[in-house]
Amino acid sequence: MNTHNAAARKVSPNVAANDAAILIDDVTLRFTTPDGNTMTAIRDFTMTVARGEFACVVGPTGCGKSTTLNLVTSLLRPTTGEVRVMGQPVTGISRDIGFVFQADALFPWRNVIENVAAGPLYRGVGRKEAHDRAREWIGRVGLARFEQHYPHQLSGGMRKRVALAQTFINQPKILLMDEPFSALDIQTRTLMQDELLGLWSELKASVVFVTHDLEEAIALADKVYVLTAGPGTVKSVYRIDLRRPRVMADIRYDPQFVEIARVIWNDLREEVQIGQSRALETGH
Repeated sequence: MNTHNAAARKVSPNVAANDAAILIDDVTLRFTTPDGNTMTAIRDFTMTVARGEFACVVGPTGCGKSTTLNLVTSLLRPTTGEVRVMGQPVTGISRDIGFVFQADALFPWRNVIENVAAGPLYRGVGRKEAHDRAREWIGRVGLARFEQHYPHQLSGGMRKRVALAQTFINQPKILLMDEPFSALDIQTRTLMQDELLGLWSELKASVVFVTHDLEEAIALADKVYVLTAGPGTVKSVYRIDLRRPRVMADIRYDPQFVEIARVIWNDLREEVQIGQSRALETGH
């Protein structure tokens, strides 16, 4: 059986704009550097994420992976091209978007329940209802006994669980994740990946998940975007046809998974080597 064709199909990055939760259409983004020169961060970049789809983005360091997330939130505006969210041009930060960062974004002076309730309270929900919702989500991420703990009293994995509850309580239609589990040990990371997939399967948000870890991308995603060395553009897109639900501790041993990883790594490796060569030449 040709497992490449069966489980890792190259596809076009395009879908109909009205079907996409996220559409980044032929975007180029340039910056003016402090010395007055122009730097291109990404060029001719097209990405589409369908409603309810889980997309992962991989590529060499400095290729613009995180830039794609900032375009969706409007923190960066394209020099050319267009960005749309739920069919509408991006003009500001949407309340339909949740963001999970690599570093903890918890309020250190608030305990767990106050951290998780912060979003609903900010949106005008009454205190009792916000706390009731927070307790539900804290329970769902397995921290019911830790409502009164403060972030400094929690492990890294527990803080990440709080961050997921803090995000999902707002029921985002779009979830942007920038290497959220990279600082965790491998055992905790595996548990958090399972936790994320469980929450996502319930909420069915559209996800863009940036990672350096190709195996993480394949295990999580419906679709994997491979970016070129900077200035980044889309080199290839793979549809990952592995059955769901997926158990992270087991999926990596699936023969189809192994073949998918081999195929995509062959595509990605060239870009990583180019990025490394440039870093050696410039000393960065």
